Amino acid sequence: MTAVRRRAVLLAGACAVASPAVAACTDDPVGSPPGGPDPARSTSTQETAVFDLSFTLESRYRPFELVAPAFVAVERSGAELASSSGEGLSTYDEAPPAPFCAVQARVDGADGRVDLGLASPDGAQHLLAFHDPVAGRVGIEVRVDGRTRLLRRRKVDLPASFALAFAVCENRVTVLADAGDGWQPLLTERDKVAAALDLRQPDVLSGLRYAWGHRGGTGGLKAVTAGLFGMTGIRDQHLVQHADGTPYIRDGHAYFTATCAGLGFFTQAHWGVFRLDLADPQRLEQVSQLYFARDGLLLGDHAGQVVRDEADERWLVATSSWGDFEFDGVHVRHVVTDVDVLEGVHVLETEATNLPTEHSTWDPGMTLIDGRWHVGFVESPSQEPFDFRPALAAGPAGSAGIEAFDTSLELIGSATELHQTEGPIIARVGGEWWFLASDGDDRHYPVFNLSMRRVGRLDAPYLTNIPHPQLVPLEDGGWLIVTFDGTQYAEDVMGYGGHGDVLIMRSRE
Repeated sequence: MTAVRRRAVLLAGACAVASPAVAACTDDPVGSPPGGPDPARSTSTQETAVFDLSFTLESRYRPFELVAPAFVAVERSGAELASSSGEGLSTYDEAPPAPFCAVQARVDGADGRVDLGLASPDGAQHLLAFHDPVAGRVGIEVRVDGRTRLLRRRKVDLPASFALAFAVCENRVTVLADAGDGWQPLLTERDKVAAALDLRQPDVLSGLRYAWGHRGGTGGLKAVTAGLFGMTGIRDQHLVQHADGTPYIRDGHAYFTATCAGLGFFTQAHWGVFRLDLADPQRLEQVSQLYFARDGLLLGDHAGQVVRDEADERWLVATSSWGDFEFDGVHVRHVVTDVDVLEGVHVLETEATNLPTEHSTWDPGMTLIDGRWHVGFVESPSQEPFDFRPALAAGPAGSAGIEAFDTSLELIGSATELHQTEGPIIARVGGEWWFLASDGDDRHYPVFNLSMRRVGRLDAPYLTNIPHPQLVPLEDGGWLIVTFDGTQYAEDVMGYGGHGDVLIMRSRE
């Protein structure tokens, strides 16, 4: 199934709302009331606490950075830039750790070609975005073993003063410009880049450096910034937590993993860790970049969870194999590490997770409840067309060790009647444990107990895409949902996959 068809599936049937969204939808199935417990399914008064919550949308914002602010590798301007920017290319002395990076520059009065991108120090290889003001053209150029080829080009009309950028996400290179209205993609190419220089291969990427320069004329570069790619939006937020489900808090900040939407489809996204000031939840700040080495490649796997093991000072990192997705399967992977994955840049080696299903899986989440690991995940019989539903598994009693979280898991249940439902969250509300999900067909958040019996739905706005119901408890007894929507970035050029406005919803118990 193409990306366009997936977008149609994800957005079909959306209800436009301003307050608790489910109440505004009039096509609810019989036995599924708009928020609260379902009398036909719920039989216990204990199954009401989660339904006392009623969320309203508090804020919305859009994270967007080509070069992630906390992960800048090099900045040049003024005399420092002039001394390193003679005719030809200048290179930084380190290679990017993964094929998710960008070089952006302020250009003023260039009368020769401006180049930005990646290049080997000896000049034998490069991958560049360029702007030629004389020809009125931008393009993408590759050089391999001393031979240069033009991959793509197009005519443009840019002012004398503007910003130019090269960005690579996986193997997709995009040329962008900002003439005063924000970054706009002008040209993008993946397949020809991958055929010439597969940047996912460690030996290929390690030979390249951030590069900038000009040829002909007198230059025009006024400032250059290069570093790891940020995001065009974020999605799939999942709380970093302790094994018992308690949120991991540092200095009043909660931490989340999130998919950093890239310039392209799922393989162009990667994973990051963000922190949120619970006293003022108006912005998520990225603090970590996570990439994954598997099958001989550097990949941007994403969508999962991080769990802290305080006893042994380790981290359980579980993610989904979207980094090489080709519509023929997805699976959950994990690693246990003593490296603090909440700070810095990490390339992690993972192994396949033992989940009790024969189908594809993604969106893992793990919590130790009464001495048993419970693992929620998405179970997907098909990815073309997409068919997916929430599932819950549990391990044997006494399997408390974090490395044993996927040992002898048995399936508790799978909501086989659902077909566009993901984002499973294990959460504790009112002293009871719940299994939450997001139903893209019926446009609400179904609530299950830990026996996988469906007991109702959350009373919360349901906007576009399939927003995940990530509950966040607050010290004052209130609650947040930190989630996302389907707002795209430059879909006419980049296609589906650049979505992710951040939505903050608030309720009190």
